[in-house]
Amino acid sequence: MDENTKVVRDFYDSQVVEEWNRIPNRPEFLLTCRMLDRYIKPGDTVLDIGGGPGRYSLYLAAKGCDVTLFDLSPENTKFGAAQADREGLAIKTITGDACGADKLVTGQYDHVLLMGPMYHLLDEADRVKAVNAALSLLKPGGIIFVSFISSCAGITFYLKHGPEFLISTEPSEIEYREAVLSQRSYGGDGFTRAFFIEQSEILPFMARFSLEKLHLFGQEGLLSLAEKNVMSQPQEVINAWLDFCEKLWDRDEFLSWAEHPMYVGRKR
Repeated sequence: MDENTKVVRDFYDSQVVEEWNRIPNRPEFLLTCRMLDRYIKPGDTVLDIGGGPGRYSLYLAAKGCDVTLFDLSPENTKFGAAQADREGLAIKTITGDACGADKLVTGQYDHVLLMGPMYHLLDEADRVKAVNAALSLLKPGGIIFVSFISSCAGITFYLKHGPEFLISTEPSEIEYREAVLSQRSYGGDGFTRAFFIEQSEILPFMARFSLEKLHLFGQEGLLSLAEKNVMSQPQEVINAWLDFCEKLWDRDEFLSWAEHPMYVGRKR
């Protein structure tokens, strides 16, 4: 295990409960589940690579899917298995590196979620390896869901949580800001070792694989900067905003409003 992988694994081993509590009832989760529901039906087989403590795995298991949770962090997979037991759900769990998922998982699945590894693989060769491993476990005609962290996400974090970071003299912050200004991806220190992709690089990267593009959308829709305000409204207002975001999913001009762009593709 290289040093970067160890840093990321140790980070998530220490953040299991925080990660479990991070997304429920937030636009990222609610809108992503709407996209998953478009394609994933009860009885389908799903491999959730990089699924953390299992929020999406358990959501799909409750829907009646046959789910395998695969994650780098042993504490995440242990938590996911225990939580499934508490909820009376059946999931399989495997601990391992996404780049070698095809060495640890057997069979092929109707759908593969790759919604975490792209956040942390700093080298393009490793990102290619992870996607190829996932695709080798996906049936022909199956759907893959690949999430990234946008290069805009750090700016969104500044605006929401710490405007003073814009003048930080920390080398990693300077390097990140320079990458944004130069329209380049950034890989290095962030909330842990992390990769923030320049939006214009996503489709060319995914085009190298044998996939039919179905969607490239923002998992938070339009709501990231105004999340607290919107989610504190009556449910009728919240639902209207979620519906509105869903209708704008395939509008490229709104992609940068979200922190997490997701590519959805069908295996040729």
